[in-house]
Amino acid sequence: MRHAREHTLDGTHGPLAVLEWPHPAPRYLALAAHGYGEHAGRYGGLAAVLTAHGAAVYAPDHAGHGRSAGERVLIEDFEDVVTDLHRVAELALTAHPGVPLVLVGHSMGGLIAARYAQRYGAGLSALILSGPVIGDWELPGRLLALPEIPDTPVSPAALSRDPAVGAAYAADPLVWHGPMKRPTVEAFARTLRTVAQGGDVGGLPLLWLHGDDDRLVPLPGSRTGVERLAGSRATERIFPGARHEVFHETCKKEVFAEVTGFLDRVLPR
Repeated sequence: MRHAREHTLDGTHGPLAVLEWPHPAPRYLALAAHGYGEHAGRYGGLAAVLTAHGAAVYAPDHAGHGRSAGERVLIEDFEDVVTDLHRVAELALTAHPGVPLVLVGHSMGGLIAARYAQRYGAGLSALILSGPVIGDWELPGRLLALPEIPDTPVSPAALSRDPAVGAAYAADPLVWHGPMKRPTVEAFARTLRTVAQGGDVGGLPLLWLHGDDDRLVPLPGSRTGVERLAGSRATERIFPGARHEVFHETCKKEVFAEVTGFLDRVLPR
């Protein structure tokens, strides 16, 4: 988190912690939505690439995550999380009025970002989804069919082929290492349906990044969601052998090159 500034906003469920990786004269703003159980501080590598590319980067800890308020990993309504994310966008745009806004969402953050684009897409210049939880994600249905949610935390080895990534994740005190909570799983299922029924994002440029060995959010299910959201207009980049966190993968230089190249193509000069 070197060089990051910390902000606290009034979120829908209490104080919302936000990290800003500043740029003195950004040509675009990047808003990052992290995944389930983690926090914005894990996106320092992405932020470093984007600030070097000309962005100011803003990333909240979602409610119940990281340094933000709320019971750990409890999300009862993702619409509130989208509203919180919009408040972060307003923070960025107040500091840099008129600068194009790009939204990057990973995993659960991809679900949040997709819903954000449906609600606030007119204010976006590009959307990037990494291993997004959209489309036909089967896990919520399987868990809700059980009398109790099993205490099966995310396996660090499922994140990346780089063992250092899993080790850092396992040792991170701001990461949730316990079981999922039933209200959160119910909110996932409900929001998956909402996004599926919420319409496409029109002409908004969309980049979809996914590892073809993603066992947490399997690629075929996400494809269904991306096609509903953007149809044939999405730019698709699938990385052979990569696991769930492509921004932390052994091929991350290739991933970052795809991100910056896409933004160079779609953003105004």
